[in-house]
Amino acid sequence: MFIYDSVQKKRLLFEPIKEGHISIYVCGPTVYDDAHLGHARSAIAFDLLRRVFSALGYHVTFVKNFTDIDDKIIAKMKQSGESLEAITTFYIQRYKEEMHALHVNDADIEPKATECVGEIVSFIEALMALNVGYVGDDGIYFDTSKDAHYLSLCGRVNEEDASMARIEQKESKRDQKDFALWKFSKELDEPSYPAPFGRGRPGWHIECSAMIEKYIATHEGAYQIDIHAGGADLLFPHHENEAAQTRCKGHRQELSKYWMHNGFVTINGEKMSKSLGNSFFLKDALKHYDGEVLRFYLLSTHYRANFNFSEEDLLMSKKRLDKLYRLKKRVFETTPTPADKNFQALMLEALSDDLNISKALAVLDDMISSANEHFDTEPKDKIHKALIFGNLLWIEAVLGIGLHTPLSYFQMGVCEEEKKRIETLIEKRTEAKKAKDFATADALRHELESMQIQLMDTANGTQWEKTI
Repeated sequence: MFIYDSVQKKRLLFEPIKEGHISIYVCGPTVYDDAHLGHARSAIAFDLLRRVFSALGYHVTFVKNFTDIDDKIIAKMKQSGESLEAITTFYIQRYKEEMHALHVNDADIEPKATECVGEIVSFIEALMALNVGYVGDDGIYFDTSKDAHYLSLCGRVNEEDASMARIEQKESKRDQKDFALWKFSKELDEPSYPAPFGRGRPGWHIECSAMIEKYIATHEGAYQIDIHAGGADLLFPHHENEAAQTRCKGHRQELSKYWMHNGFVTINGEKMSKSLGNSFFLKDALKHYDGEVLRFYLLSTHYRANFNFSEEDLLMSKKRLDKLYRLKKRVFETTPTPADKNFQALMLEALSDDLNISKALAVLDDMISSANEHFDTEPKDKIHKALIFGNLLWIEAVLGIGLHTPLSYFQMGVCEEEKKRIETLIEKRTEAKKAKDFATADALRHELESMQIQLMDTANGTQWEKTI
């Protein structure tokens, strides 16, 4: 397995800390609002990474956190009048439901920041004992001057660049690169926790370091975990700051051996951002498109590349996915056998090259074309049908696509009320054909076609599909 390491900026041979085992930590959402396509892109990218490692025979421990205490959540509390728990529980549940719709599997461990406050306080105490943390007017800060390797992760060397507007400007900081480990309570009704250095709440960056240390860190050797992943926007300052505080507390033990980052999602060429007003909420996309169609579309561009969302491109992507389901329709009634080993090897060879999805999907396309050519000449070859069905089931496990039945896939997007109307029209058409009233039968077919419904008359009766 080769992966591109964001720090060394090159493709590296993956060598786990512990043979046969892999620890992966992915930064999850701050749960104050609905998930958008950027969240979906990251979740799908690293869900694929996990699936590929599992297919290669590794035992994977996969952790994704929820930031459930934050300035934005507090602002939401003031705006809505709801409690922190009510807000975060709602958005965590919504997030998980939407991820399930995208066939993103739950993480093995899904910690919340509020569940790890004790570990966070202990982490900060350790940094202060090492004279790396200091008390400011409004909180506890990390002294970046005490870390000789600060900015080594993102590769920034210019102090002005490192103290961009994204870093809060605080008078109580010794240096504008310093960042908050703990924020003192400003108001009595704000969520807060007791700590030896003053009542307050965690800073953002410290949460992930403490969660990693609590749940999956190894404290022997040069690195705590194998892979730390997230969106490209997290490399600086979030991941840089995580790495710095862990390095200082762990006496130069690095947080992660490899760092992986997925590209941005853009709409009409602009970076997805709520401040730009072009954030495409996932809940809205799922109203119009099945989660698997969205997954396949977001999956089909390499995870490191920036992704420009286009409904036209999405529909083209669906046509490619349709081909998989057309093949599945031809083999669906058979009992599958294990997947073809040569096909598996070709797919895994592609995916082991830093998740080369373009090459992997080309292998899949070739398999689909070859199978269709075979069934065009040998339509009753049950042995080959069983093998191809096995290939498709293996693809379900590795790529997370192809999980629907062919019938449900080609009828997706049709509500129950519309289905009843379609079935009624088909029934009337069948009766008209039996009565040899072909004019009425043709008229009913045309009516269904105007509804974008395609009919297939088979030995088992009339079947229908939604054409777009």
